Amino acid sequence: MAGLFDYEFQLEKIKKHKPALQRLNEIIDWDIFKVPLEEAFRNDNKKSNAGRKPYDKLLMFKIVILQRYYNLSDEQTEFQIKDRLSFLDFLGLSIGDNVPDEKTIWLFKEELKEKDLSKKLFDIFTDKLISNGIVAKEGTIVDASFVRVPKQRNKKSDNADIKKGAIPLEFGKNKNKLSQKDCDARWTVKYKTREFGYKDHISADQKTKFITNYTVTPSSTHDSQVVKDIVKEDDNTLYADSAYKSQEIDEYLKENNIKSKVINRAYRNTPLKNKQHKQNYKHSKTRVRVEHIFGTLKTSMNNALSLKSIGLDRIKSLTGLINLTYNLLRYEQLVRLQKVPIMKQ
Repeated sequence: MAGLFDYEFQLEKIKKHKPALQRLNEIIDWDIFKVPLEEAFRNDNKKSNAGRKPYDKLLMFKIVILQRYYNLSDEQTEFQIKDRLSFLDFLGLSIGDNVPDEKTIWLFKEELKEKDLSKKLFDIFTDKLISNGIVAKEGTIVDASFVRVPKQRNKKSDNADIKKGAIPLEFGKNKNKLSQKDCDARWTVKYKTREFGYKDHISADQKTKFITNYTVTPSSTHDSQVVKDIVKEDDNTLYADSAYKSQEIDEYLKENNIKSKVINRAYRNTPLKNKQHKQNYKHSKTRVRVEHIFGTLKTSMNNALSLKSIGLDRIKSLTGLINLTYNLLRYEQLVRLQKVPIMKQ
């Protein structure tokens, strides 16, 4: 029969492979998330200590980070934590400890959504990167990627109502049916491919490739419509593809003293000049770095932006956690490559 020493010996062998989760634990000060989590979940009206003690909120938060890294369902998250020593070690658990079940994990994510915590937690880590000088805000890249969700099988009349922003009468009469219908996601076409879902619009530091801001919209929203939401005065210089080229955006950047390095676009009867072609070539070499971020979300994070959830509020919350998880992993990578120092506590 395996004993405590066998468990510890096996865990040490696992750690020799330097799993990403264990590397995260070595450099991330998880306590920066502890206070805001505890404050948000504090129940001042609780009158009795009877019943099962709730799971530690920081533990639940780390479970969600783990889930977003591997893009696991709630059921698979529960099973993998019980099955994998590296997962238990990342969470500070041991064999035999109580592991939150799939319903508890789902409820915690719902609470994060209801309390609008994902963006706050994302901003806490981003502010830490900025205050430590790791993100210097010398230039910002913006772009968007599709967040794919389950396609809806509705009647044409229902889809027509949804497209107008209305809830179909049949859905409104049946709350159970309405809870299973996504009335916020939209269809759109890009490169002759139809996509259903949402968009993760991000701004990223051009030097370190950290995501510094984001917003989530239905997929039919044009990329250029959210620039004012994700590009701020301290972004200094903006790199973006030609979809972001417009008079309105040029004026916004000028008003906020942000240098525009947006790719020039040709118009009918107005071809690009040779100088503009050269500018596009130069700016594209920086702008393309944002594709590395989306590549990481797709490969290293197992198609992180393909989700099984529905509804704008829920997708916003999950996407915020995905963007935060990416930043945590990117930070670990840069520390490991000795490109940035470990942040001060």
